Amino acid sequence: MYRLIKAKHNIRHWFDAGCLYDLFLQPGSWCNCYKLIAGTGDYWATAQVSDTTMITQETKAGTEKNKTMAKLKLTGKELRAIGYPEGPVISIAMAVMEKNYKHSGKEEAMEILKNILAAPVEYENDAVLGLIAQQLIPKAATEGAEISLNQNGIRFNVFGQEHIEEGALHQMYQAAKLPVSVAGALMPDAHSGYGLPIGGVLATENAVIPYGVGVDIGCRMCLSVFDINPKELVNKEAWFAREINEATLFGSGGQFDRASNHEIMEHEAFYQLPLLKNLHGRAWKQLGSSGSGNHFVEFGLVEIAEKDPVLGIEPGAYIGLLSHSGSRALGANVANHYTKIAISKRHLPQDAKNLAWLTLDEEAGIEYWMAMNLAGDYASACHHIIHAKIAKQLGRQPLKMVENHHNFAWKEKWEDRNLIVHRKGATPAGKDVLGIIPGSMTADGFIVKGKGEPASVNSAAHGAGRKMSRTRAMASVTDKQFKDELKKFGIKLLGGGIDESPFAYKDIHEVMQSQKALVDIVGRFTPKIVKMDGAKHRSWKNKKEVEGE
Repeated sequence: MYRLIKAKHNIRHWFDAGCLYDLFLQPGSWCNCYKLIAGTGDYWATAQVSDTTMITQETKAGTEKNKTMAKLKLTGKELRAIGYPEGPVISIAMAVMEKNYKHSGKEEAMEILKNILAAPVEYENDAVLGLIAQQLIPKAATEGAEISLNQNGIRFNVFGQEHIEEGALHQMYQAAKLPVSVAGALMPDAHSGYGLPIGGVLATENAVIPYGVGVDIGCRMCLSVFDINPKELVNKEAWFAREINEATLFGSGGQFDRASNHEIMEHEAFYQLPLLKNLHGRAWKQLGSSGSGNHFVEFGLVEIAEKDPVLGIEPGAYIGLLSHSGSRALGANVANHYTKIAISKRHLPQDAKNLAWLTLDEEAGIEYWMAMNLAGDYASACHHIIHAKIAKQLGRQPLKMVENHHNFAWKEKWEDRNLIVHRKGATPAGKDVLGIIPGSMTADGFIVKGKGEPASVNSAAHGAGRKMSRTRAMASVTDKQFKDELKKFGIKLLGGGIDESPFAYKDIHEVMQSQKALVDIVGRFTPKIVKMDGAKHRSWKNKKEVEGE
């Protein structure tokens, strides 16, 4: 009977197929380095566990000898000689073996490679050799022939081009060449994303692109305007801060111990689609939560300079409650599930593969449309729960609630054609349609009314837009700069971090100037008490980077 005890070394080589032993270890797990005690002999061994365990027995003297052995070196010619096909598998196999079996003999290494070639499926889930095996397993046939992009894409308008990075423009040009594209526009807050750029608008015919909507389906804004003197935000700052903290939950995986009740959880789609049925429990526990990244709930000052007939609020100063978040794990799972299906059905060039679409007369497209709309309604319900909780504590009903999606797809008529309009990080701006365009944690946001401009496909920006990645912001903005900026604008920040600092965003006033033809400003929101995700970041109180929208 053999037994393994952990040794001090951490080496993953010296394998031999000479001995097989059952060791009661989990299949697929690694035993990096152990001292094998058998009878009166001491042996070093490393074990890679499958159904049985392969162990190399080396005496201590033998181990010392191995330290001076030449490192393993393989050639492509040698791998082709034993039957390895021409292609990436050759270089992958050489790299894996030379890194992980560098002290093995060539004969032993070649024997392992022969075994993988003979039965790659048996090694598919191996922590090391699986990289080779996966290249040898025939890929399952996918639907549809390869689809070429159009030589010349549709023409689209770019607003505020001087503020837009090259990567976002490239992604929009790719989207414009899709065979299903009819119209498009790029907003002044645009930056690179997956598939369609953030700030991209694309109208298609009978086709919906899951990554044209985005991962956070139904990400949206919601503003409640209360007839309360804004001075109360200063006089009772601690009370307002407490109410935000108690009204919602931040964090990428955050769930409530006690779920809220809302009719959205009884939506028939939860019971019709297996994917949604499996997500129902988690969605309920996240109902009313806010997520992470650039999502927020904040109190601020609302200023109305003159009464607008659509907004319907008298001139004056008010307290506003503004929230920004989406559909949480529900939307992310829907987006990723149907993007995989779309990619399997429509083979696009590599640069454009995330723009794969589903038609609305095929089963997967019908399902996605149903799931997307559910996720949008779910995101709306999350906001309404937060606002209702705070309104109850304030003892007031809002004078007005203004809200809008900015990650969604709509069926709209455009130039007498019925199209699907994707707005990924773009605000609906049809004639007299109200919306919210936020700035940053220190910059003003704006209540806007759409002008119905065809050149932008009835759309506008959804915010200031990032000018720094999270990583770059955390590397270039100091703690002092961040704190000084908050102090300068009188912001009380609850959570948040340097990755979401004002320095990471474009100037919202430049963005608004670039879209004067798209929206009218009918109100202004100035943040005062800001709540964001308080997850640990790498800097500023040792906080760790988190994902955004």
